[in-house]
Amino acid sequence: MSELKNVLTIGRYLKNKFGEKVYKVPISISGFTCPNIDGTVARGGCSFCENDSFSPNLQEKKTKFKLNPRINENPYLENQLKQLEMQFNATKQRLQNKFGSKKFIVYFQSFTNTYAPLSTLKALYEKALSFENVIGLSIGTRTDCVTDEILDYLLDLSKDKEIWIEFGIQSFYDETLVNINRGDTVSNMKYWIKRSKEKGLNVCGHLIYGLPNETQEMMLETFRQTVELNVDSIKFHPLYVVKNTLLTNEFKKGRFTPISEELYIDTVVKSIVKLPPNISVQRITAGIDDSTLLSPEWCRDKHTQMKNIRLALQKEGFDY
Repeated sequence: MSELKNVLTIGRYLKNKFGEKVYKVPISISGFTCPNIDGTVARGGCSFCENDSFSPNLQEKKTKFKLNPRINENPYLENQLKQLEMQFNATKQRLQNKFGSKKFIVYFQSFTNTYAPLSTLKALYEKALSFENVIGLSIGTRTDCVTDEILDYLLDLSKDKEIWIEFGIQSFYDETLVNINRGDTVSNMKYWIKRSKEKGLNVCGHLIYGLPNETQEMMLETFRQTVELNVDSIKFHPLYVVKNTLLTNEFKKGRFTPISEELYIDTVVKSIVKLPPNISVQRITAGIDDSTLLSPEWCRDKHTQMKNIRLALQKEGFDY
């Protein structure tokens, strides 16, 4: 049997760069929201999104105050800075106890983490970078929530730190974006991804496989166009249905059928085998094992998902 090719995972990329394993610490700060939640471009958020299911640190529901770039001052900034420190220290301690971790990236994960006044972003980002053994940041956001000013600021930080901006692409089909209430467009997404890359930033694109009415050919076309944009990394997610989302009603009425495990794995494998060797993979699946998951059942067991994807990749000559 010929030797397997290593998939360039983000873990391998960071270990090669920093000489040891680097751990991401997910952070969820109360007060952050999205422009398709607060009415700026839509209401209700993305049809699949109930953020409690995606982030155990989420404290968004504890405050009615919501950030946006147009506010003049942020009266909750001190509280947000305390949240940041408490969440980081708690997760860092768990990682150190379990793995002996020494280097960390702070990952601003839930909602849109550039959808706030620049003064608030600077305070949070610089606080995170001040923590001991933090070598960088990864910032989850939307392409309609960045500006040249924000990108230039992140570029300045990147002179001394590992800075990543993670854009939720999901799909490069406008009809899908409308269907999922995304409130963004393909042309705008491509403009700001290109803009970020032109400035020299590290860009990760998030893709969701199994969106309503999308065929495998459409999913792979979104992947192909993402690669064409010269992103540095990709995350793959299956679409699963959780309670209290717009998608819940479509599922219960029989108007949406989640992607099968077989089709999801086949699509991810077809993507990874075509991935240029310089583009890393940050995630190949996702799931949730609690009472909020409605479907599909296979998304409850992430361990089995990972095992099955690894086996499928091995058959194609790749080691994940």
